[in-house]
Amino acid sequence: MTLSEAEVIEAIRTVSPARADVIRGIGDDGAVLEPPPGLQLVSVLDTLNEGVHFPAGTEPAAVGHRALAVNLSDLAAMGAEPAWAELSLSLPVPDRDWVRGFAGGLGELAKRWHVAIVGGDTVEGPLSISVHLTGFVHPGRALTRDGARPGDVVFVTGAPGEAMAGLGLLRSGAPGSRLIERFLWPEPRVAEGQALAGLATAAIDLSDGLATDAGRIAAASGARIVIEADDLPVAPELVGLFGESMSIDAIIAGGDDYELCFTTTPERKADLLAVARHWRCALSRIGRVERGGGVGFEKGGRPFVPDLSRSWSHFSGGGA
Repeated sequence: MTLSEAEVIEAIRTVSPARADVIRGIGDDGAVLEPPPGLQLVSVLDTLNEGVHFPAGTEPAAVGHRALAVNLSDLAAMGAEPAWAELSLSLPVPDRDWVRGFAGGLGELAKRWHVAIVGGDTVEGPLSISVHLTGFVHPGRALTRDGARPGDVVFVTGAPGEAMAGLGLLRSGAPGSRLIERFLWPEPRVAEGQALAGLATAAIDLSDGLATDAGRIAAASGARIVIEADDLPVAPELVGLFGESMSIDAIIAGGDDYELCFTTTPERKADLLAVARHWRCALSRIGRVERGGGVGFEKGGRPFVPDLSRSWSHFSGGGA
């Protein structure tokens, strides 16, 4: 059964949590919103296309979850509190079951982080989802990419590389596993990002792979980042499936992790570790910041050259 445009919009509207700062939400030509006094707005936007960012036939609830999660991850990397989302949804056919599944996945994550869906657009076309998400941050407290300095220490949350491994298993038709779930249902580190305000000197979320995204911190900061392969968090499950060498390459090159990579000063390391004891994810020290530029790798104290051929890049002919 197909739905009308009004029914698609209503399916999205009903999963949105209410917020007092939403004066007018879905139902008018535009939303009327009231930012909290004294806070700055942080605005992010991401698009997911079928066959590029997720395989055709992906469970609609997972698509809805991912569409919001990737934007929440960007806000997490800025240390911001999420608030309002706008959704642009292109559908080839507004199938009732697909729309309800998508809305359920989107809405469950929106309720968890108290994100109100305040507007957007629905059109006929190839399956594509864009989410514009806005959050709040105290003045001067936003995390950025340009604050890393020589002597800083590099950390990463969670387990990078698992999502790339999960996508590989998904493509191969392998039976369901935790790694596939890591790709389909990424967990944005929103609380962790907010906790890093005042602790991290620079931060980024890992959407395109550790090598690529750490390189963006290095470029923005005018410094060199050295990743120590021996300190990377290599999950035994990953090694069991792919071996140690390929697992390390997956951690360095893989994308879609939506973990946080950040730097801090040695003086704040103890404060960071104290805060991280309350996190729901692991925290690993993986490198250092030096004078120079770019990203380098070491293993066993010697230079190391990982296989970066799997690093994600738009317009490279890759995709899900």
